[in-house]
Amino acid sequence: MVGLFPRFRRYRLALLGFSLALPLTLLLGAGLGAYPIPPLAIPGILLRGEGVEYQVLVALRLPRVLGAAVVGGLLALAGAVLQGLFRNPLVDPGLIGVSSGAALGAALFIVLVPGAGPLEVYALPLFAFLGGLLATLLLWRIAKTPWGVQVLVLLLAGIALNALVGAGIGLLTFLATEEELRSLTFWTLGGFSALTWRLLLVGVPFAFLAFALLLPLARPLNALALGEREAFHLGIDLERLKRRAVAGAALGVGVAVALAGGVGFLGLVAPHLFRLLAGPDHRYLLPGSALLGGSLAVLADLLARTLAAPAEIPVGVVTALLGGPFFLYLVLRHKREVYRA
Repeated sequence: MVGLFPRFRRYRLALLGFSLALPLTLLLGAGLGAYPIPPLAIPGILLRGEGVEYQVLVALRLPRVLGAAVVGGLLALAGAVLQGLFRNPLVDPGLIGVSSGAALGAALFIVLVPGAGPLEVYALPLFAFLGGLLATLLLWRIAKTPWGVQVLVLLLAGIALNALVGAGIGLLTFLATEEELRSLTFWTLGGFSALTWRLLLVGVPFAFLAFALLLPLARPLNALALGEREAFHLGIDLERLKRRAVAGAALGVGVAVALAGGVGFLGLVAPHLFRLLAGPDHRYLLPGSALLGGSLAVLADLLARTLAAPAEIPVGVVTALLGGPFFLYLVLRHKREVYRA
């Protein structure tokens, strides 16, 4: 029992640290850019409610950084839940095709429903959600066997699905007009430059619904870590857990793709960083991953805006450059653990 207290203290300290880091990164992201604003002066500028700095913050910076935090939190939370559901730390919404399916749904809407006008703000997240949900259900059906879900089959099927989706988006790119092509480029590379208050007002309710579906799954996922048979004997409704986890992850990824396009690796990096700093308990891992994912997304957007200023690097490129080597490290670490076993 004595050994448990330092672990619980580590969990609480990690959650406290990430809870404080998120508002600090939001201030940093809102302040830095082509028109620099002192981050510590931002609260006073907002209270005054006037001036050029106020207009820059309210019209441009705040919807961008807040949207980045929401997207990062959704992707990280969805990644943590899917890793717990499949009991494999290498699972990521992008690797198993959920993000690609959501991007294809958004691309289909952009090209096949031209001139949607006001309906685009409402229908685009719906199409992205349906694409992510269908991709998840398809992969689940392929990987499911009488002995459970085969993770290797899931990952291989995800690679194949990513290739097919890439071909589909390439075909849509060929058929698209110049205006549609610009939108498709945004979806494939990812970014937060198009975020507005109007888009956030539409997407945030769906984001809160995804958070409400996924955050309460901590205790069932802890039981599932012992194995499906053990979780069943502990009173966990496995089918209900799987349906809720899949639907919540698909909704979260769909909203994230609808808001920011293809921003990858946050769903893999954030949960692993929390495990390294604190531990694997899902009661702390799920909210901690969401907080850390939000901070990482804001920092990635800040790097995208400042590294090549006045030009802007797509955020998906930044996250891939940072997340790709991290994923290779995880693969090599997993390989060493299997070899030792």
